[in-house]
Amino acid sequence: MTGFAATVPANPHPTPDIAMAQALARVSPQAQAKARSTARDFEAMFVNAMFSQMTDGLKGDGPFGDTPGTGVWRAMQTEQYAQSFAKAGGIGIASDVFRTLILQQAGSAG
Repeated sequence: MTGFAATVPANPHPTPDIAMAQALARVSPQAQAKARSTARDFEAMFVNAMFSQMTDGLKGDGPFGDTPGTGVWRAMQTEQYAQSFAKAGGIGIASDVFRTLILQQAGSAG
C-alpha cells in the first residue's frame, strides 16, 4: 500500500463521540436514515458545484462537439459524477452534515 494512508498509523484508541452516541439514541432510525440521505444529497450538490466549475470553460468536448447540446450533456454528466462520488464516500462533508443534523434533532427532541 502506498500513499498517505500507508504512512499514517491507525489510531488504536479513537476518541469516542459521546455526544453523537447520545444523540443517536434519542433520534429514531427513520429520522437517522432521512438525515443520512439529506447529508449525502448535500455533499453531491457541493461536489457538483465543484465539478461544474472545473468544466465550465471547456468547449467542444464530449459526444456533441461544440454545439448547444454540449452544455446540457456536460451538466447531466457532471451531476451523475457528483452523485456517484458522494455515494461512494465523497470528500467527508456528508459525515459532518449528518452529525450536525442528528445533534440538532436530538436537541430539539428533548
